[in-house]
Amino acid sequence: MQQRTFMKIIAVLSTVGMLCILLGGALVTKTDSGLGCGRNWPDCNGSLIPKEITAEVLIEFSHRAVTGFVSIFIVLLAVLCWRKLGHIREVKFLAAVSLFFLFAQALIGAAQVKWGQGDFILALHFGISLISFSSVFLLSLIVFEVDRKFDAEHVQIRKKLRIHTIAVTLYSYIAVYTGALVRHTEASLACLDWPLCHYERGWNLLPANKYEWIQMGHRVAVFLLIVWVLYITYTVMKHDRHQKALRYTWLAASILIICQMLSGMLIVLTRLDLFVALAHSLFISMLFGLLCYAVLLVSRSVEKEQ
Repeated sequence: MQQRTFMKIIAVLSTVGMLCILLGGALVTKTDSGLGCGRNWPDCNGSLIPKEITAEVLIEFSHRAVTGFVSIFIVLLAVLCWRKLGHIREVKFLAAVSLFFLFAQALIGAAQVKWGQGDFILALHFGISLISFSSVFLLSLIVFEVDRKFDAEHVQIRKKLRIHTIAVTLYSYIAVYTGALVRHTEASLACLDWPLCHYERGWNLLPANKYEWIQMGHRVAVFLLIVWVLYITYTVMKHDRHQKALRYTWLAASILIICQMLSGMLIVLTRLDLFVALAHSLFISMLFGLLCYAVLLVSRSVEKEQ
């Protein structure tokens, strides 16, 4: 019993910590603090602990410190799950994925500091961290035995719903990438109105430059994602509402996608308010983790049929 409690504590610390890494990375990007420690890594401006503290140095150094500290918990969680829960089909895979992408995102961050990277490569950084977070999140759900509480072990998923679940999860990753690209190309305020780019242009809806294309491309991608998630939720409530795991998963997904849309709108209307921007990253991170859980339910449903 004590060992299980210890695993739950590590799971919570790892999941919350991974969220902090994601938001910390977003904070570094949004405050342009990526070179707060200069072109030095893992040291900061030539020393292990920075001697001169500025806002940029504090943000970048804190992000590195949090990443290193949280990594300890994630490694510990992966090892514990592998040893104690390895008999569960998904555990070893999720443990390996969480570690691989944790170190991959750290190396990409280090490469950016040392040598610099193009905007299209940097946009992958958030997505890679998102995969690590989702795998840690799923491991935590397994540790807390969420499947038993919501009777997920007996869930039956229709073939059409399986296809939609997998497809919308893959598509959401593309939508996330377009959002990261908006940040890294500094196109967040390329369009000063919402949902159109510039109202004064009237019915001339075509973007006028590369930055407007990136911004409006992201908005269109998210709009399609919203419609897709709400449609899936509607079908689940119509045909599968008796299955608690599906009902709660997709209702939560609908709430998160709406919150993500509203926070994206407020980013433009508030002209890049920092807290709104961080909430935007938080909502999409939680949504992607939830969609990955839906994919997990699909894989279990297929296994039962076989």
